[in-house]
Amino acid sequence: MGIKQKCLLCVQRMSIWARQGTGLPLAFPLTQNFQMAIPLNPSHIHPPFAPYSHGVLVPAGQRLVFCSGQLGIAADKIVPPDCAEQARICFDNIAAILAEAGMGLGNIVRINAYVTGREHLAAYMAIRNALFAEPYPASTLMLVSGFARPEFVVEIEAIAAGPA
Repeated sequence: MGIKQKCLLCVQRMSIWARQGTGLPLAFPLTQNFQMAIPLNPSHIHPPFAPYSHGVLVPAGQRLVFCSGQLGIAADKIVPPDCAEQARICFDNIAAILAEAGMGLGNIVRINAYVTGREHLAAYMAIRNALFAEPYPASTLMLVSGFARPEFVVEIEAIAAGPA
């Protein structure tokens, strides 16, 4: 069965469950990700280096939310000194933005993250990996020379897709 057929089958099943009023089965984890995004990991190319997908197919009719890059600054203007805490704040901020659209982290289909040094890679990846399960979003992690303020060591932007 091709990807297009899988998408159509998934949409048809959800439509039937909605009409029957039975809700979604447990096979669809309710982190607001109704498994509508389909991971694309061709077997003839090198597999991802970590828990992410090489690509993600978003079926037609989905709403998209584009989150600007979030920095590790809390609402009280505190900037933690370590990458893990900054990354946690970034993802918390992204979750709050997505909640405004009725979505959650489970709806994320694409992550771009930027860290200021190799020493921050493991801390960032530990936070990201703890927050996401299969199907993993597509993800890019880049090293940058810095941000507008020197205390920031990570910035994360995301794209999410959810039911219309």
